[in-house]
Amino acid sequence: MRDDSRTKAWERRSELPLGVASLLFLGAYAVHVLGPGLPTWVHVVCLTVICAAWALFVADFLVRWGAAGRRLAFVRRHWLDAVVVVLPLLRPLRVVRFYEAVQRRNGRPRLSLHVRVMLYAGLSAVLLGFAASLTVYQHERTAPHATIHTFGDSVWWACSTLSTVGYGDVAPVTVVGRLVAVGLMACGLALLGAVTGSFSSWLVEVFTREKPPES
Repeated sequence: MRDDSRTKAWERRSELPLGVASLLFLGAYAVHVLGPGLPTWVHVVCLTVICAAWALFVADFLVRWGAAGRRLAFVRRHWLDAVVVVLPLLRPLRVVRFYEAVQRRNGRPRLSLHVRVMLYAGLSAVLLGFAASLTVYQHERTAPHATIHTFGDSVWWACSTLSTVGYGDVAPVTVVGRLVAVGLMACGLALLGAVTGSFSSWLVEVFTREKPPES
């Protein structure tokens, strides 16, 4: 019990620095990928920020894992944090947790459950789509027989993949690009299901509330 309280206290204190680290990671990665003509020192700074943000995520996870009484149970409960440490693509999702912590700063969420689900799903889709676009563009722009040549092509591909439409006019050809595509498809299905389910539940609640009483 003491270990759990220490872990929760650490999580509350680490939300702000990890949220800022997520934004810095995404910004530095965007500059590094989209600014090939920038001076070398700019890319060095961007890579330093990226590595520092990753080190902060690793340190945070290890501290909380070490303080947990049941470490296997901690990994099961915080599986997303473990995946974020391994997969850079998901690190911007820490911004969503930071936003949720801000919403709860007065002890309870300021928005209703349905609105929060749709808002968090939308924010996650934007962050994932942007990060995936950067990753795919970085690996596809110089690949032989690639169909994604500009960042605009990559954004278009990410939007069609996240929305599960998949026009097929552009598609990744590299191993990294296809792995990102598989992850983005899975996330798109999950996010679309969350938004659809929450919206449907909200409609049912509204119709039930406005239904006239039976005589």
